[in-house]
Amino acid sequence: MKKKSNIIIKPRHRKERPEAMIRRFIKKTKKERIVDEIRDRQRYKKPSVKKKIKRERAERARQREARKRLRALERRRRKN
Repeated sequence: MKKKSNIIIKPRHRKERPEAMIRRFIKKTKKERIVDEIRDRQRYKKPSVKKKIKRERAERARQREARKRLRALERRRRKN
């Protein structure tokens, strides 16, 4: 089943430079992993390799979230 992306392209923000609009679009496509998916579909990967890559990405995402939580906690401690 094909995954549908939820990217919504809004018109330019008020007084927004075209470069900023392009940067915003690129960020959204990276977040949705649209470009990565196209690159992945260009060549065949064995299911075991796909699983390994997916597992590694998930681990990196977990570590990133843990670092975010730690930074937020440190900021809260500094304020008090």
